[in-house]
Amino acid sequence: MNADLKQLERKLQIEFNNRKLLKQAFTHASYVNEHRFSQSQDNERLEFLGDAVLELTVSEYLYNEHPNRPEGELTKMRAALVREPSLVKFAEALEFGKYVLLGKGEELTGGRNRPALLADVFESFIGALYLDQGLAAVKKFLDKHIFAGLIVEGELVLTDFKTELQELTQHHNMGVLEYRIVEEKGPAHEREFVSEVYMGSQRLGRGNGRSKKEAEQKAAQIALSTLKLP
Repeated sequence: MNADLKQLERKLQIEFNNRKLLKQAFTHASYVNEHRFSQSQDNERLEFLGDAVLELTVSEYLYNEHPNRPEGELTKMRAALVREPSLVKFAEALEFGKYVLLGKGEELTGGRNRPALLADVFESFIGALYLDQGLAAVKKFLDKHIFAGLIVEGELVLTDFKTELQELTQHHNMGVLEYRIVEEKGPAHEREFVSEVYMGSQRLGRGNGRSKKEAEQKAAQIALSTLKLP
């Protein structure tokens, strides 16, 4: 059974002007096929639009966040962000699966947790949000729920050390984490930030980055290796 979409709006702190768009974003074709007289529309057209909006917003984010990276690297980074496994991860983190309207057959065969379905729902949600509230709302959503937890590591693998550290410290009831930007250096076009992560008065890690977010992620990565909890 799918959860109430009003619950999702409260969770995301987003209120749709046209709630029919939100419902459509979470309506699978299998549901429409089984409810032909309900006037429901599936999310496939919204998925098409959301895919294009994601390409644009991710491109702009990477262009601004990584001013010194060449076009080739930016292209690889964008591909890593918008590929299916990444979209599935984002959808799972936001629990999108439980809000999807599915046909009985799709439900019985585990469709709610199927990777392709989750990736499609994430794209269709982006498409719906864009139509309802414009590009600025999409950027705000992505910045809060997606971009804030990303860092590029090694072979352009996207890792979220801040979330990993948060989950670890919460699981062991260790206390509240606090990130502090303690230094900014370099010219404006090559700015470098230094971040430290604390738990109370104890410094757990320190990291450098070309953006505040990247510096915080590096600090969290160091903190994870420092704690060395099983």
